[in-house]
Amino acid sequence: MQHGKYRFIVGFLVLPLALYAVFVIWPFIQSIYYSFTDWTGLSPDFKMVGFDNYTRMLKDDIFWKSLQHSVLLVLLLPLVTLGLALFFAFMLNVGGRRRKNAAVSGVRGSSFYKIAYFFPQVLSIVIVALLFQFAFNPTSGMLNSTLKTIGLGSIQPDWLGDPSLALVCVMSVLVWSTVGFFVVLFSAGMASIPKDFYEAALLDGANRFTTFFKITLPLLWDTVQSGWVYMGILALGVEAFTAVQVMTVGPGGPDYSTTVLPLYVYQTAFRDGQAGYATTIGVGLLIVTMAFAAIVMRLGRRDRLEF
Repeated sequence: MQHGKYRFIVGFLVLPLALYAVFVIWPFIQSIYYSFTDWTGLSPDFKMVGFDNYTRMLKDDIFWKSLQHSVLLVLLLPLVTLGLALFFAFMLNVGGRRRKNAAVSGVRGSSFYKIAYFFPQVLSIVIVALLFQFAFNPTSGMLNSTLKTIGLGSIQPDWLGDPSLALVCVMSVLVWSTVGFFVVLFSAGMASIPKDFYEAALLDGANRFTTFFKITLPLLWDTVQSGWVYMGILALGVEAFTAVQVMTVGPGGPDYSTTVLPLYVYQTAFRDGQAGYATTIGVGLLIVTMAFAAIVMRLGRRDRLEF
């Protein structure tokens, strides 16, 4: 059984690792190389400028604003999204009334609720952003029209035009569009937890709150940790970029109040024609992403619980 084992393993790994190196590792290396140049992205000619781009980045006020917004998203978005998803999943699977011959059960119609929660995942983030852009319209949008209908016409915020509200609006859209995926994911994990655990805890006098923190969350911790990293990457990547690009004024406004690092990379490269400097910001984004993943994996490390 051991004869030729390593050749067998290497034979399966060579092609995937080669594709990963060509399409992932090599572009990263190229980006780091171009970050030391003044390449415009439009011409094959460029020259080495050393650390000038990095010095410029450290003195760039827009970069620091973008970094601040990205860090805010990566801290709050996973916390809110995963917190809501855990609550909804727990209610759907464990939070129902006790029924005959079942000490623990989910709410009635839980399958329908899971489909409803998951529905935003079917839609493209571009479509979701466009729909909410219309909803946040200060003159004809659904939110201000509703406020006017119920007699609160004097309270009609300029949602995406207010620097203090614009980023909150974007964050709410990202939460709405992603929470359903994690509700279904956590529901699948909770369904695999033996009901005997909950029944024994309830017989000992534990309430729902206690069973969640003593049984559900510890047994789902690996899934929650992976979801936290995934949500952080979305907050630092394409989801945040798309929502800001489609919804906001500018985009990225007003007054750079919603500019995030991926958007700033895009604008610098394709709008300003400064691909070399854009790759420098991209390297900064890579460092932030890797640091976030390392911190989450480090702080979230705990003994593995099995059942």
